[in-house]
Amino acid sequence: MTKPIFKMQSSSRNSDVVSETALTDLYTQPGHLLRRAHQIAASIFHDELGSLITPVQYAVLRILVENPGIDQVSLAGLVAIDTSTAASVAGRLEERELLTRDVDPNNRRQRKLFLTEQGRALLRKTHEGNQRLHQRLFEGFSLEEEQQFMQLLTKLVHINNFQSRAPLALRQATNKAEKP
Repeated sequence: MTKPIFKMQSSSRNSDVVSETALTDLYTQPGHLLRRAHQIAASIFHDELGSLITPVQYAVLRILVENPGIDQVSLAGLVAIDTSTAASVAGRLEERELLTRDVDPNNRRQRKLFLTEQGRALLRKTHEGNQRLHQRLFEGFSLEEEQQFMQLLTKLVHINNFQSRAPLALRQATNKAEKP
């Protein structure tokens, strides 16, 4: 195991001071380290792309590139967010004219989502920022370490997907359609 990032002084006279053992235990808990990794990744994302788009909005636009005409429920499954969040994010992206939400003629309660040219342009604009994000996250990693980390992280997410409150839909979207 690695040593803790920092140590707090332990004092038998002061029970309010966190013991070194308790702190060490925190930094060996995978949930805590994953939360910290997410904080760091989100911070770097906002440094590089925050003036353009949020991480969830970016994910929605990326899914729409590969799945034009997808409905909001399927989109939520492929982004691994709940359906109300997907509808809210799609609404904000529509207001920014980055996507359109067209009523499905076969089911008037569903909306088919399509990326607009402005949405495509925004994704192109994020390319360099995403490259910097990647470089910053893996600074200090060898190529082999980066590949191993990504393989293990992918495995962890995949084998625990069913435990998520908004699991990734492992099937591909079935209602791809080209915008008329």
